[in-house]
Amino acid sequence: MDTPEFFRDPYPVLAALRERGPVQPVRSGPYGTTWAVTGWAQARTALADPRLSKDTGRYFADKPSRRNLAPAVSRTMLATDAPDHTRLRRLAVKAFTPAAVARLEPRISALTDELVRALAERGGGDLVEDFAVPLPIEVIGDLLGVPRADRTALRRWSNDLFAAGHDDTTAADAASHAISDYMTSLIAARRAAPSAVPDLLTDLIAARDEDDRLSEHELVSLAVLLVVAGHETTTNLIGNGMLALLQDDALRARLRADTSLIPAAVEELLRYDAPLTTATFRYAVAPLTLGGAEIAEGDVVLVMPGAANRDPERFCEPDALRPGREGGHLSFGHGPHHCLGAPLARLEARIAFEALLVRLPDLRLACPVAELPWRHTRLMRGLAHLPVTCTPRVL
Repeated sequence: MDTPEFFRDPYPVLAALRERGPVQPVRSGPYGTTWAVTGWAQARTALADPRLSKDTGRYFADKPSRRNLAPAVSRTMLATDAPDHTRLRRLAVKAFTPAAVARLEPRISALTDELVRALAERGGGDLVEDFAVPLPIEVIGDLLGVPRADRTALRRWSNDLFAAGHDDTTAADAASHAISDYMTSLIAARRAAPSAVPDLLTDLIAARDEDDRLSEHELVSLAVLLVVAGHETTTNLIGNGMLALLQDDALRARLRADTSLIPAAVEELLRYDAPLTTATFRYAVAPLTLGGAEIAEGDVVLVMPGAANRDPERFCEPDALRPGREGGHLSFGHGPHHCLGAPLARLEARIAFEALLVRLPDLRLACPVAELPWRHTRLMRGLAHLPVTCTPRVL
């Protein structure tokens, strides 16, 4: 699957895999079988099944590895099970409650206005690098109190971290250490000189130093996870979503005429071209039957939202973009590991799409769709660049 064709359009391959059965073996080795879960019902079940562990440290403890990932990256909250996962999630979740996210709306709107205005004045640009990247980076950077001058580097490291490099993982491993070292230094600096403005990182440091509710490793890894996961999904959602909208004049006009339809469009765009193709690592800690497949203890299970979201057993005409259809996409996961930042991603996307559609009504692609470059990443699905053009104007 590591081919330019797959990164450009994975859906024919995923459909062919799903047609063979909702749970299929894709690799066998000395440590068992790796299974791909492509059916919607089976994927939803797998995401919530406690027999499928996320504890990568436990899985790889007795297995040789050529990787040199920083522990703060390889063992984040995503790589833990209850009760540790429950405890860590509880520490971070207060920043992403509906009330907390609603308080961010004025800041998100102001950032969006600034970015849209710049696009309008230039008569277009790269909708990924000039809009879809900086918007969520600035929001999560504000939440954590990351200095603005450092946010570009964090984006670069995050991009390298998810790159699919075939057998060469040097860049990804180096990026993991760069992010880990940066957040370790930022935490040390924040301890030495606490921020006058309350932020999530300050709260997490207090939970470590005052309440002893997490270890130093957990503090660093949680900070790393929040800064990386806090923008990756949203960047891809905005980029993928705008590409789909720019190819559908009728839908774009409908949303522009009635912006109350945009939240439903966000949900359909999440389903139609999911910001991630494959969910993070899981393995069986007990035998189980899933979709007719007998999964043995120790087998790896790859849940694929990109395939499940287009399962015709769940969605009528799944390859069509139809806002307002019955929900149930798995782009934010399901169960205990359901995406913590989903409310924030939805708000950012809703504000972003409305601003782009209403304020730049003649926005259009600046190159053929076939020429658009896609990120080479196994987990995420997103454009590397999205050149667009519009009539230059001062907003």
